[in-house]
Amino acid sequence: MAEPGSFDAVLFDCDGVLVDSESITNGVLRSMLHELGWAVSEEDCFRLFVGRALQDETAVITAHTGFVVTDDWLLEFRERRNAALSARLEPVPGAVAAVHRIDALMGGRIACASGADLGKVQLQLGKVGLGAVFAGKMFSGMDQPRSKPAPDVYLAAAASLGIDPARAAVVEDTVPGVTAGVAAGATVFGFCPPDSPAHHPPKALLDAGATHIFTAMADLPALVGHPVRAA
Repeated sequence: MAEPGSFDAVLFDCDGVLVDSESITNGVLRSMLHELGWAVSEEDCFRLFVGRALQDETAVITAHTGFVVTDDWLLEFRERRNAALSARLEPVPGAVAAVHRIDALMGGRIACASGADLGKVQLQLGKVGLGAVFAGKMFSGMDQPRSKPAPDVYLAAAASLGIDPARAAVVEDTVPGVTAGVAAGATVFGFCPPDSPAHHPPKALLDAGATHIFTAMADLPALVGHPVRAA
């Protein structure tokens, strides 16, 4: 684990960190689960599915509905989700400017490592104007042997940049994501905006291994570029 201010790269999660997508995606998922007869609450939908690949959580859906999730159902979900994201997605406040500043600080050694499918990552980053800065540096846990909370996607991102993951800063907002970053050997910064819908409070991220908590993306360039005290 590197000391703050001495990182060789910064690896970003996508949903909830760079793009304000969680409410949109989970709204679509919740609607489809209601259609299957599961009146899941918004809070429970976030708790059960945020930060995890949906294809890894199909047993939860079957347990509550009796429906065996098919590839066609997952495809319909992605199509409905993508349509909603294309219409309504916005960047996390301050994220675009922070990414460009950090890209300059790191000499281009940044990447996006998401648990979502690569198509979603590309759609979202393109939508909010971050497609070019992350071009060729977008990674999906679904393309790895294991998705988050396993470290595979962060290890792949670090390898692509030619850096030791122990010298990377990871930016995450969920417990599975923090767990993945810690397992990769990185220093994890937990993003906890006060109005986040994801219900992963600071204590949960700290308990999962995050060493720093911050609440505004505008603060991140200084945190990864200069020494800070642990939370």
